Amino acid sequence: VQLQASGGGLVQPGDSLKLSCAWTGRAYNVDSVGWFRQGAGSEREFVAAIRLNNGLTNYAASVQGRFVISKDKVKNTMSLQMNSLKPEDTGVYYCASSSRWSIRSALYDGWGQGTQVTVSS
Repeated sequence: VQLQASGGGLVQPGDSLKLSCAWTGRAYNVDSVGWFRQGAGSEREFVAAIRLNNGLTNYAASVQGRFVISKDKVKNTMSLQMNSLKPEDTGVYYCASSSRWSIRSALYDGWGQGTQVTVSS
């Protein structure tokens, strides 16, 4: 499965931004798709995930209530609506796919190229 993320940019604190991810290839064994992010000097961390068959979602505590993940299984796309952005949300955001339901990046085997999100005044 090949994934491509888009939608990053420079925004001010409190602004909103929507990331998108599209995937191609043999996705028959993909159970869930998700977003991870990596700030400068930090490890990659889980942000949100969604199961393709039933829409079950999971969010990191740091984004719960501010971010919303959604998917379109027919179009093979998903989105991450990010609201009330904070400077600590800054980082490279990656979309990824997994044959498992997990928040562990090691269990995601398909990765997009990443898109930069910068939240700064």
